[in-house]
Amino acid sequence: MLGVIDLPTYLAGLVLIVLLPGPNSLYVLSVAARKGVRTGYSAAAGVWCGDTVLMTLSAAGVASLLQANEVLFGIVKYAGAGYLTWLAFGMLRAAWTMWRARREAAVESAEAEPVAGERPFRRAFVISLFNPKAILFFVAFFVQFVDPGYAYPALSFVVLGAFAQLASFLYLTALIFSGTRLAAAFRRRRRLSAGATTAAGALFLGFAVKLTLASA
Repeated sequence: MLGVIDLPTYLAGLVLIVLLPGPNSLYVLSVAARKGVRTGYSAAAGVWCGDTVLMTLSAAGVASLLQANEVLFGIVKYAGAGYLTWLAFGMLRAAWTMWRARREAAVESAEAEPVAGERPFRRAFVISLFNPKAILFFVAFFVQFVDPGYAYPALSFVVLGAFAQLASFLYLTALIFSGTRLAAAFRRRRRLSAGATTAAGALFLGFAVKLTLASA
């Protein structure tokens, strides 16, 4: 089908990959839990747009350039790691304020702090975009399911990318609606909210370290 081979195997692998936790999905869940479904979809749209850009670059051969140019790969890698670290420390600062808060009003203010001036679409887009490993992944994974004899391989990438975006849409939608239910629990249990924010900040730091250690 349009140069795509072994589609069932591709879809099975895609499901497993999409379900792996990453900074994108964690951020969307966090935004949905704090601000609701509409804002959660705004963050999700940033993820989809960022992934679309990466898939387009992959099909255009930028992945080969990143893989061959260590300096360029390093610039993108450390920029992405730095951005994730900045987000992580913002979450940890907010969590520390929550832990120290004694009155309900103070806690509510702390919960609002990480969202003040926040632009979920832009943040999610940047998180997605500054991930050189994603470009390399799209090429390394997609190419296994492209018929080398097909005359229009770019079209095959489009088909595979469309399936990937559909899987991402379904998964992030599930996270968004789960996030709104989690928000109700967080409002009832302040300690749970602080603990979850701390865990999210720690995970983002982990993602930053992992990206820093990545090799082309």
